[in-house]
Amino acid sequence: MKLFARLLLAALVGAAASASFAADDPEAKPAAAVAPVKAAKPDPAKGDTLFNNAPANSQSCASCHNADGNSAIAANPKLAQQHPEYILKQLQDFKSGKRKSAIMKPLASALSDEDMRNVAWFVGSKKVKPGFAKEKDLVALGEKIYRGGIADRQIPACAGCHSPNGAGIPAQYPRLGGQHADYTMAQLTLFRDGTRQNSPQMNGVAAKLNDREIKAVADYIAGLR
Repeated sequence: MKLFARLLLAALVGAAASASFAADDPEAKPAAAVAPVKAAKPDPAKGDTLFNNAPANSQSCASCHNADGNSAIAANPKLAQQHPEYILKQLQDFKSGKRKSAIMKPLASALSDEDMRNVAWFVGSKKVKPGFAKEKDLVALGEKIYRGGIADRQIPACAGCHSPNGAGIPAQYPRLGGQHADYTMAQLTLFRDGTRQNSPQMNGVAAKLNDREIKAVADYIAGLR
């Protein structure tokens, strides 16, 4: 019993000393105080307002991408039904300069992370309008590359990351199906030439494609649904 009492007393003294040390240590903080701050839940209604109303001395997102995110201009991407996480990342990259665009840089710079999140979840909730392949002579080549890649040049199949129907993988790889061929072709060229550098994976893949292959893949993607 005496041994037990001594062990119990030692344990109590040790616990008290630890508590005292934590209280005296200015660096010691409760676990809750250093827990990561969670991002606010996206508000699509606020995103709608930001997307469709032009701020002072600027223009609205809708002026280039349409009110529902289905751009009617082939040079401007369709944003409707795009994964919100991907849109958010692109806006952040435009703002930081990681992705270059003289048009998007000032627009994104005017948005807070919360604004970007709200816009991304708003436009991502809209249904994309289907597109169509136009280059009949290139569709077969585009399909071959998209679905199977080019093995002898170590070009992977686009479908491996963006899925067979172009739906992509949420929070990882963007939706491509139905995107304007002109826009896709332009982005693949920028990746290949190293002008767009916010996706090392795409730089590596596009670097192995020639102009005809890029055009074929872009046109095939436009018809995916």
